[in-house]
Parts: sequence; structure tokens; C-alpha cells
Amino acid sequence: MAALSGRAKLEKLERRGCAFLGSRYAVMGGGMTWVSERNLVAAISNAGGFGVIACGSMDPARLRLEIQGTQALTDRPFGVNLITMHPQLLELIDVCGDLGVTHVVLAGGVPPRNAMRQVKSHGAKLVCFAPALVLARKLMRDGADALVIEGAEAGGHIGPVSTAVLAQEILPVIREIPVFVAGGIGRGEAMVAFLEMGASGCQLGTRFVCARESIAHPRFKQAFIRAEARDAMPTVQVDPRFPVIPVRALNNDGTRLFTEFQHEVIGRFRAGEMDQRAAQLEIEHYWAGALRRAVIDGDVERGSLMAGQSVGMVRCEQTVAEILEELADQAAAVLAARARDMDDG
Repeated sequence: MAALSGRAKLEKLERRGCAFLGSRYAVMGGGMTWVSERNLVAAISNAGGFGVIACGSMDPARLRLEIQGTQALTDRPFGVNLITMHPQLLELIDVCGDLGVTHVVLAGGVPPRNAMRQVKSHGAKLVCFAPALVLARKLMRDGADALVIEGAEAGGHIGPVSTAVLAQEILPVIREIPVFVAGGIGRGEAMVAFLEMGASGCQLGTRFVCARESIAHPRFKQAFIRAEARDAMPTVQVDPRFPVIPVRALNNDGTRLFTEFQHEVIGRFRAGEMDQRAAQLEIEHYWAGALRRAVIDGDVERGSLMAGQSVGMVRCEQTVAEILEELADQAAAVLAARARDMDDG
């Protein structure tokens, strides 16, 4: 009875998120460039979660093929993650609209209002990232249908505030629309904690990298399986005049060389060999292609191993269905244990 009670309680906690996503579990897949492609996205949706294609730097024609490829693998809802800084953002939104994508996630910056309106004009549900309460309120006023709050424990480009603090700041206040929590979530017990605080669901990326359905290179997956939480560190900025948006990734030769590269470029700037803009561009372009080299080619020494701190909870390769069921079992178990304690009391 207690186990049934745990599952029933979990379903109740996830009800709003599941209704919004159209999924069995209120679990969104993180939009991870090169990893969140048709095979993994379809597998997540087919297993009861909500897969999200990472558009990244794709052009509209490439995105069209990726969406169509995903639609050929699943008849379940899935979303598309678009980067707000993409020079063809509006065209990418139109591709999503043309192909009937049900949810569009605008990430990587404050979304322009015209882009938000365009998503809504296609009848898609609009999901935006909110790194602070003031922005959450603004996005809600501008028409966001749901929010993702992602803490600094996440992989890839990160902000300065932890998941736990963002959840405390935003979840008790924003009740009008669903809010999904992301960043460092690797177990069902953590999902329950955020659901009980008022979240409608959670977004997980790192846990799905080592899914059997993931096309990530075996060496990339092995790096995740071997890693501990402390190995996923943000990149270092060596001079405030040359800002670097921190990227959380597993430390390797690439991250160490990036620090040395910044010192070298800044030294050339100080010597008058280049102006500040040229130096900034060189620093920003250092990682160009580095993620693909790691994910697709398996260069785990010099490529970018973007990973959240939940990487320490990735211990083996599993199917997506096994990952989702494990998370649900963990969540249900803690709720069932609480129900037993109340019965005993």
C-alpha cells in the first residue's frame, strides 16, 4: 500500500507539469548541443519524458531535417530549444511552426519580444529560462507559458546562482504558470523536494548523456561515468576586461589550455599587438567546435566535456526508460516512506 501511495503522490505532484508537457513524467530533457538530437529526444519522449532538440547553431534547413527525423521516431510531444542570439532566430521559429512543434524553448539570453510573439502566433507553447525573479515576472508578463530556472550546478553555460537558491527565490512566488527546475538534479529524491516546493517538474541533461540511445562517443560517455561531481568545474576568467561566460565542464587538457590561452592573448593585447575587440574575439572563439570534437569524435583530452555536477551520479550506461523509471522509483520511495512514518505515528 505504501508503494502505491508513493506513486500516487508522485503523479499528483507532477500533474501540472505532465499536463503542460503532454508526457507521463514531468521530466524535460536538457537541450545539449550535439547530444540532444533525434535519437535521444525521441527515446525520452517515447519512454514517457519530454525530449527537447538542441538547435544550437543549426541553420533552418538543418533544423527542419532534425525535427522531421524526430517525428519519424516518435508520435509523442517534444520541444525544440532555440538560442536567442542565433542570427536566424525568427526563421527557426517559423520552421518549428511549419512542422507543428508543440513547445519552443528560448534559451541563452533574454528572448526578444518579437520572437516570443512569433512562437505564440504558431500556437506553440513558449518556455523561457529565468535566472532571477525580476526576469521571471517580466517573461510571464510578456507571454511565457512556462519557465525553466537553472542553477549554476548545470552543465554548459551557467549563471552565478545555485539551483537551491533560485528555487527558494522563484517557486513560492511564481504560481500562475508552470516552473521547471534544472541544474544538478540526478536523483528522484531531489525532484520530490522541488515538486513539493511548487515546481511543476524538472529538467535533466547530464543523466541522459550516457543513455544507450545517446549518440555521444563511447569515450565521452566513459568520461562521464568515471567523473565525480567535483570534476565538473566552471571555466576561469583571468581578466575582467575580457569577460568569459563560465562553462561548467569536466576538467581536461582543453580547460587548462584555455586558461593559458587567455594569458597569451591578453599578453599580446598589452604588448600592443592587437586591439581589445580582436583579443576578445580570439578568446570567445577558442571553444569553437570543441564540443563536437568531444561528443562526436571522442576527443576527451582537448574537446569540451560540458557536464553538470550531477555527473557524479552517472555510474553506467542505461536506457532512457531505465533512467526515467529509476528516478520515478526513487521519488516514489521517499514519498512512500513518509506515508509509512505518518501511519506509524
